[in-house]
Formats: sequence, C-alpha cells, structure tokens
Amino acid sequence: MRVSVTLACTECKRRNYTTTKNKKNDPNRLELKKYCKYCHTHTLHKETR
Repeated sequence: MRVSVTLACTECKRRNYTTTKNKKNDPNRLELKKYCKYCHTHTLHKETR
C-alpha cells in the first residue's frame, strides 16, 4: 500500500526529495518542512504528482 512520492519546494518549485507514504493513512497530499539547497533555507515542501 506504500507509494513513492516526490516533494517540491513551494518557493522555487524544484523537486528536491523523494519519499514514501501509506495511502491508507495519508490519503491527502503530504506537506513537510525540509531544507531546500537552492533557497538555502527550510521551506514547506508539497507532494507533486
């Protein structure tokens, strides 16, 4: 039931991270605060399709 997803920075829109999530426990899009090496700061990263 786990599926791999890509996380994109909300500031620069670059896809920086890949991770997995359980669709049964997290049916909505994932949002995490991660470090963006292009912005040089911690920003909100959202799941992309």
